[in-house]
Amino acid sequence: MTDRPARTSQIVSRLRLATGLVLFLFLLTHFVNHALGLVSLEAMEQGRRLFLVLWRNPVGTLALYGSLLIHFGLALWSVFRRHTLRMAGWEAAQLLLGLLIPPLLIGHVVGTRLGYEIAGTDPTYPWVLYVLWVVDPFNTVRQLAVFSVAWIHGCIGLHFWLRFRPWYRSYLPLSYAAVLLVPTLAVLGFVQSAQTVAGYAADSEWLASLVARVGTAGPAQAATLGGIKDGLTAGFWLLLGGTLLARAIRDGVQRRRTIAITYPTGRRVAVQPGTTILEASRMLEFPHAAVCGGRGRCSTCRMRVSAGLESLPPPDQQEQDVLKRIGAPPNVRLACQTRPSAALTVMPLVLPAEGLRAAASPEMLGYGHEGEVAVLFADLRSFTRISEQQLPYDVVFLLNRYFDAMGAAIESVDGHIDKFIGDGVMAVFGIRRPIGEACRRALAAARAMSENLQQLNEHLGLEGIEPLRIGIGLHAGPAIVGEMGYGSAVSVTAIGDTVNTASRLEALTKEYECQLVVSETVVRNAGIASPACDSHNVVIRGRREPLTVYAVADARELSLPGENEKA
Repeated sequence: MTDRPARTSQIVSRLRLATGLVLFLFLLTHFVNHALGLVSLEAMEQGRRLFLVLWRNPVGTLALYGSLLIHFGLALWSVFRRHTLRMAGWEAAQLLLGLLIPPLLIGHVVGTRLGYEIAGTDPTYPWVLYVLWVVDPFNTVRQLAVFSVAWIHGCIGLHFWLRFRPWYRSYLPLSYAAVLLVPTLAVLGFVQSAQTVAGYAADSEWLASLVARVGTAGPAQAATLGGIKDGLTAGFWLLLGGTLLARAIRDGVQRRRTIAITYPTGRRVAVQPGTTILEASRMLEFPHAAVCGGRGRCSTCRMRVSAGLESLPPPDQQEQDVLKRIGAPPNVRLACQTRPSAALTVMPLVLPAEGLRAAASPEMLGYGHEGEVAVLFADLRSFTRISEQQLPYDVVFLLNRYFDAMGAAIESVDGHIDKFIGDGVMAVFGIRRPIGEACRRALAAARAMSENLQQLNEHLGLEGIEPLRIGIGLHAGPAIVGEMGYGSAVSVTAIGDTVNTASRLEALTKEYECQLVVSETVVRNAGIASPACDSHNVVIRGRREPLTVYAVADARELSLPGENEKA
């Protein structure tokens, strides 16, 4: 059952997102309205009428100002709830920019919307531009500042919300262009129209007509609006100061009771109840990845709980969804969502330097899992003899040309290049695909490798180098797949009997004097007819039962169903 803090966190997250989207939509439509100034002042004013239809009706007003109040309240809640103010740079920037918006915006809201509601004024674009550009240029700077701050704050939030969507990376260049183009066009439209208004304002009759159309607030109404502005500004600072004071009082009270969080190196930090593991790591300055900033939208802060798991509350629905997506075992939790009530021993699973890569691939296999895959091994024949006839530099150059040809063949069918071993290649198919498709792609890779090798040999022949020959082994079956290695050498790989068998099939190409030895398992799973070639029952070391294999003299002769299927 989901506990109350978890439900609260989920509600807060959804409210923050919903209200943020409403405010960003308001800002976007406001910028588009400004950009119409590049057409004409009249177009700008006509756009304003449509803008007011959207935002000055009861529903639009409630959505806009309700979102503004709720979003600001959630920002204060975020400040209060944090047990440490250490956070990622982008996260700190977003929070600070968000807190700057209210004091910069209050004067504009009071002068326009409340002026309309209380004094009955109708601040048209010509009037606002006249006041900002001619009467009070300093206010122009403040308005440009508040819209810049709000735009950057909103774009940061959108980016870190959408960056985990599979389609987002494809549209990233377009997003960057929009982020720069929209405010630029808005500022240019604002400046051009303001200069037009400044020219009109030199005509006293035009200015008098503008004042008559807009209307002015009387002394009592002006005093009321001024009082509201001062009250709202004072209220903002009181709320922010009160939040910081309440936070300090809470920490002082909770400091009497602490919980020990222990890390792999033996380092330990004492935290108050309600502190997340991610916050504990930041207090201790322990490296801990968190690409989404601790909002539970990615899995980069995942950790293994080695002691104290039974004392933790169960994950809420949001955390469950993330953990299920990455196939996490029961003892793996998200550090940003876990608030322990008793001592814990934890180990972060993603290094901070790998956080972006892990976030971009939410299906990372850091824990390891067992699944059916197709494994390909390939090795050059008699390369030692060929290399003895070349200079060391030429040997490296030749190998790199070979690896380029083989790598391109494997990647062309969406295979995963596991490693290059000397003059050999290992590739895995089916990490995220059904075994039937994996086997078809593995066979297609073997054929493409043979074709690429033929082309390479044609070029080498022109250089007086004897043709390269290759042996390929293919097998399919269960294997353990996961991230393995150390430091920068960590990569997704497969281990198990299937891998060993594929390696031994590659060695059999020497005995059968062929280019490819493929197991019946691969052929059957691929759903193709048995190749028109010799078959053998072989005993593979480590296996109890003989294995039926096919010896294919030239892999280019393979015929595959669905070979036009996209990778």
